[in-house]
Amino acid sequence: MEKYIVLAAMLILSITIFGIKHRDGHTHGGGAHGHRHIRHKHGSWVSIDYFAYSSKIRGWNAMFKVLLSLVTIILCITLNNVYVSVVVILAMAFLVIEVGGLTFHDYLSVLSIPLSFILISVIAIILDFAGHPIGRYSLNLGFTYLYTTPAMLENGIHLMLKIIASISALQLMILTTPSTEIISVLRKTHVPQGFIDLMNMIYRYIFILLEVFAKMKDSAESRLGYRCFKTACFTFGQVASNMLVLSLKKAGAYYDAMEARCYDGELRFLEEEKKAEIRQIIPAAAFILYLLLLWFLTREVVR
Repeated sequence: MEKYIVLAAMLILSITIFGIKHRDGHTHGGGAHGHRHIRHKHGSWVSIDYFAYSSKIRGWNAMFKVLLSLVTIILCITLNNVYVSVVVILAMAFLVIEVGGLTFHDYLSVLSIPLSFILISVIAIILDFAGHPIGRYSLNLGFTYLYTTPAMLENGIHLMLKIIASISALQLMILTTPSTEIISVLRKTHVPQGFIDLMNMIYRYIFILLEVFAKMKDSAESRLGYRCFKTACFTFGQVASNMLVLSLKKAGAYYDAMEARCYDGELRFLEEEKKAEIRQIIPAAAFILYLLLLWFLTREVVR
């Protein structure tokens, strides 16, 4: 049990040190190697597409990046090995941050959204209630006992690392590949056209609604619409009702814009031809083989 706690602590320490080092190395300089502080936002939300378009590895073949992400996710789930999970987390962070040029703060901000749900799920797994003390660790709450056991802690840490590793592999794809290229990959794999168009329109429309909501929220705040709880509840109701009306108007305008561009029931985008290079394929294949070898060497240790 102790080795898993130490492993998780080492992982957190490594990410923290790497983030501080990266932040210090990119806060100065305005040249080609200096960090750009430009942000493209939809209202108060930073667009994920901005990170993908500004990534240094955007020029890599989209099919290659999607396959690498999917294969890594499958290995994380099927191998079910804590060491594999840690290696995947560090490797994906290195690719997106160091190779792709994304800042540690931006990478962590995107990762923090699923992390909140992960922590809630893990807490529900490692903690339980009982009428009397159970396990090595227990807390008397007066009317019941909150307890956990080494086995529950081990399972929780193992599950948390596996989920974070899978999400990190997914972030390699979404933070380095624009949505249009991902949709192009889906089209090449013969995913139904209706599903692809619907996915694209929903994805784009989310940011339109976020921009509308941000403007309405700023307008309400400028009129002291959130000065107290009662007023905030009333303002929230007004914003929600107006969002429904404005979303319908925006949807109509969105469809009119599509028809003005000769929309005939199928969305098409200009695609840039990007070939998968040997210098990218060989390290990726070596990485996958390394994960399999690591699993083979440590499969008895984690049992």
